[in-house]
Amino acid sequence: MKTITVGQLRQNPTTMLAEVEAGETYLVTRHNREIARIVPRSHELDLAPPKRRTGSRLADLPRHELRTATSIDELLADERDR
Repeated sequence: MKTITVGQLRQNPTTMLAEVEAGETYLVTRHNREIARIVPRSHELDLAPPKRRTGSRLADLPRHELRTATSIDELLADERDR
């Protein structure tokens, strides 16, 4: 594991990121205190699901009938009563 300061990271992140991509782990420090670890991405773990390539499914949602109210207070009171 290599150590890099925030200042060094700001000056040249490209070198550090290339080494992380190659498998190196970095410890990021500020004022000699660890603030982060930058580790290579694990291919088995997807933190965010892949973006859907399909269209929106708004048409599948139940239709909501709009009602009118004379004031926002009336509308909120009506919603609270449910």
